[in-house]
Formats: sequence, C-alpha cells, structure tokens
Amino acid sequence: MSVTIKSADEIRKMREAGRLLGIVHNEMHEALHAGMTTKELNDFGEKLIEKLGCRPNFLHYQGFPAAFCISVNQEVVHGIPRKSRVIREGDIVSIDAGLIYEGMHSDAARTWGVGKISPEAQKLIDVTRESFFRGIEYAKQGRYLYEISGAIGDYASSFGYGVVRELTGHGIGKALHEDPAIPNYRQSRKGVRLVRGMTLAIEPMINAGKADVVWKEDGWTVVTRDGSLSAHYENTVLITDGEPEVLTLVQGDSHGSGN
Repeated sequence: MSVTIKSADEIRKMREAGRLLGIVHNEMHEALHAGMTTKELNDFGEKLIEKLGCRPNFLHYQGFPAAFCISVNQEVVHGIPRKSRVIREGDIVSIDAGLIYEGMHSDAARTWGVGKISPEAQKLIDVTRESFFRGIEYAKQGRYLYEISGAIGDYASSFGYGVVRELTGHGIGKALHEDPAIPNYRQSRKGVRLVRGMTLAIEPMINAGKADVVWKEDGWTVVTRDGSLSAHYENTVLITDGEPEVLTLVQGDSHGSGN
C-alpha cells in the first residue's frame, strides 16, 4: 500500500477541484425534477463541468460511458445514465461525480428526494449523510482509518440498515482512486495511521434493508439484492493538523452539516 501525502500546491489544486465539484452538485440538485431522464441530468452536469474549465473524471474511467453515476431507488452506485430512465415523483436519486482541475481530482456524491418522498426514504438519506459526519470526527492526524470506518458502520447499523461491504471509499489525488481503501464498517485491524496531507474520499453506501448487493448485466450498476432503497453520501476530505477539511462542501450546500 502506498498512501500519498499531498504537497501544498497539490492541496491548493484539490481545494479548487473540490469547490467546483460542490458547485456542480448544488446546480445538479436545482436541476433535478420529475419527468427528466437520467441522461438529461448527466448531460446537464457534464456541460457544467466543462463550463467551469474542468474535465469529468468518471467519463471513460475503466470504460464507464458517462460523466456521472446516477442511481435511482434500489440502485446503490454506478448507475449508467440512460434516455429510457425517467425520474419519477417520489424517487430518490444518488448523484456521484468527480472532476479534474489542473491534474488533481475531486469526488463527491449526494442522494436527493424527488418531490414528496416517503418518511422512510428521507430517514435513510439523513442517516447516510449523518454517518459520514460521524466518521470524519475521527479523520484527524494520529487517528486510525478503522476509527472512521467503525463510526460510519456503527451509526448506520444502529438504525437496522445494511452497510454495503463490497464497495469502499478510497484515497484520491493525482488519480481518482488511490490507496487506502476505506470500508464503511468496523475492522479488526487499525489500518492506516492518518497523517496531515492525506486526502480521502469517504463515502457511506447504506441500504434500507440488508447489506447484500448484486451487479446488473451492464457490468456497472450495483443494486440491493432485496430490492430495498439505498443512499450514498461522499466528500473529498483533507487530513490536517486539526479538524478535517471537507473540500467538496460549498456555501449553500443543504447537505453541508451533520445536523
């Protein structure tokens, strides 16, 4: 395992990459509405990234055919945007995206409700988001990776939710995916000791039912095995001397606090 420590200049670029991605997510939330297709939502976001002078880092990554992963209801992650997939009132939609600014990557995900959603769906979204903030209470120099993972998993599990085990968060920087892998459930090993200058993409993926997932025939889309709803919340985080810096949150982000 090789975990990279970012230089001051790399951190500067990642801050900007994160800030711009936060803007993209806010604009995507504003654009999201019943009746549009996931392809239309993807195209809107891709044009926005290009307008900001950046490149979408998901597009063609390991063969992925779109700039955004857009996953609806029981889809956990990696949903491929399609002209045939119409977003309906009451759906929950997970938008996962990243961009490249001056050679450095950012990565973040949000799950939103479309129109009026069920109280159960809203609770799942809220708990998933809050589990991220519970986790980053331990994202400090001198702590260990398993403390982040344990806090996320323990909180989500306390509501009876399934914590996805086959997919994890990851390091990020010059590449979209770097070491270390960041599970969302408690580990027996401490894992990496956190050091100032590390940058991590921490991303709880939480199911309303059981944790089990399967891959669809397209080779990308991951869905809950039992058909239950799933939510996803992710930010790019910088380890500092003190409190962690969440790079992909910007002013006006309604998912900007753990409260």
